[in-house]
Amino acid sequence: MPKITAETAAGQLAFEAEEGRRLVLCLEDNGVDILHRCGGNARCTTCRVEVLGGDPGEIGEAEKTILATKTDLGDHTRLSCQVRVIDDLHVKVIRQASVEGIDAGGRPIE
Repeated sequence: MPKITAETAAGQLAFEAEEGRRLVLCLEDNGVDILHRCGGNARCTTCRVEVLGGDPGEIGEAEKTILATKTDLGDHTRLSCQVRVIDDLHVKVIRQASVEGIDAGGRPIE
């Protein structure tokens, strides 16, 4: 099973993740209160992460299109709702409900 290492507001968290599963769900199910305001549909960018290591896979058109609308993102920014875990990943979670004081949003589908 791939290993996910997440840099969060509360510190670093490491866990194993099921291959092929959405990264946003892996994070959430392991205690990271990552935002996902659009429910995992690549529309809002609140679930973005910075990929610090590992292979997040190919970027799809929907994700590429929405990320292109943002000017303040780095080259290694991905939407965790669009990343299917295929490899060990080290990510920095950019937005969390506990930090921003808002509801995380509707749970994305598997």
